[in-house]
Amino acid sequence: MTTKHSLGTQVDATTLRMERILPAPIERVWAYLADPGKRATWLAGGALPRAQGELFELRFDHTSLTGEVAPDRFAECREPILQKSRLLRMEPPRLLAISWNEGGATPSEVTFELTPQGDATRLVLTHSRLPNRKGMLSVASGWHAHVDVLIETLAGGKPQGFWTNLVALGQEYEAHIG
Repeated sequence: MTTKHSLGTQVDATTLRMERILPAPIERVWAYLADPGKRATWLAGGALPRAQGELFELRFDHTSLTGEVAPDRFAECREPILQKSRLLRMEPPRLLAISWNEGGATPSEVTFELTPQGDATRLVLTHSRLPNRKGMLSVASGWHAHVDVLIETLAGGKPQGFWTNLVALGQEYEAHIG
């Protein structure tokens, strides 16, 4: 097994949940969710709107995460990707909920819940309203790989190859998710 942390779990047919302990206090972790420059180091840039219900764009630049170029099957990710999202709820520094792929037929929803745990922070990431198993597998390995980059960044380390990790995780989740 190549995973650094336990795998996310399938809550039901449309929901994935993963929990991680992040090596930083809640205020610092919140900054990596809310600040577009910091968020771009592990997930995607793009300023959050001020008001609930407003649209915003996430700008994914996967190559910049670890410097590793996407393999051929993910060639479309070699260039930056823009994704429309909507701010659903924000309660700094404990909760951020957004729609995912607002331009798609049925947007899914992502919720980040943060809880202090001494000098660390417990993250519960829930991605719901997923359309099918293929979508579940995609977000499971994707979130896992992105959160691994966040953990390494918060710990002051140099994140390892995003794509190498994502491909290995994809195989693990294929066997893990029903």
